[in-house]
Amino acid sequence: MVLEATVLVIDNSEWSRNGDYTPSRFQAQIDSVHYLFSIKTNDNPENTVGVIANAGETPEVLVSLTADLGVLLKGMHGLGVRSESHFDTGIQIAQLVLKHRANKYQKQRIIAFAASPIATDDRSLVKLGKQLKKNGVSVDVVNFGEHTANEAKLTAFVEAANNNDTSHLVTIPPGPHVLSEQIRASPIVGAGGSGGAGSGGEFDFGVDADMDPELALALRMSLQEEEERQRRGAAAHSAGEPGSSGQPMVTDDGDAVMEDLDEDEQIRRAIQMSLLESGQGDEDTNDDLVASLIGSLPGVDPNDPALQSALGSDSTKNNSGDSKSKDKSEDK
Repeated sequence: MVLEATVLVIDNSEWSRNGDYTPSRFQAQIDSVHYLFSIKTNDNPENTVGVIANAGETPEVLVSLTADLGVLLKGMHGLGVRSESHFDTGIQIAQLVLKHRANKYQKQRIIAFAASPIATDDRSLVKLGKQLKKNGVSVDVVNFGEHTANEAKLTAFVEAANNNDTSHLVTIPPGPHVLSEQIRASPIVGAGGSGGAGSGGEFDFGVDADMDPELALALRMSLQEEEERQRRGAAAHSAGEPGSSGQPMVTDDGDAVMEDLDEDEQIRRAIQMSLLESGQGDEDTNDDLVASLIGSLPGVDPNDPALQSALGSDSTKNNSGDSKSKDKSEDK
């Protein structure tokens, strides 16, 4: 998860009224801003996003760097179409916003939309691109609307700003497609390793991060914790610590460790061990709790024959142990 500060520069000029993109160039950008905000902030809880509108007399900072969706919605409220865009000035202001970010450990990125003809000459754009590269600012440009007229200028600009393939130009011609979906499938999402859940059209762990960002983040964090645990286990194995000989460890009753059991048996054992360690009730009560908890787990069928067999065999083993104890007591 990349730690990054991103400024989105919107082209809200009169050209953005055109309806050649669904539903219009302007609204397509607004939808893309919400999508990119979600992607960036879900990728890392410490990521921040700002928004600049570059049309009018001068570009305007609508949203300062934030991770709060409410702040974004408030800043975007009331934004309208006006006058001509100032592509280069919007980029320069975005660079200043990034320079004054609170967390200096955040990488800097600008994502700019170009929906109208760019009046700035090639030489000035190349100079601006070199300045961004010098200051460690990556830039992505979404070239749509007047994409043919702007292609050469934006290509020169992005090439001047590019450093180790951290900057990208994405040209999207008109069509029935949704602009945010085209951005989802582009190098912009995932640039520099960001994008996290939901990038590239495939959902991590089968979860759409746009629909349930909290669950997607929790799953990613859980995966990272598991990878860290495995790394520590591998380090312990190489250091020759107890239990690292490569042979399966055996418990007191001769059963193999959790790693040697199937998934259903692992779940049952983990729940049962937790209940026994905490001293909650007797064996029969614990068996009922285990059955109840297993039934509530997502993706686990409590009526599965293999699972019922595992539960039944464990119950039989416990009853057998109780009978033996009772016989010994009577003999005495």
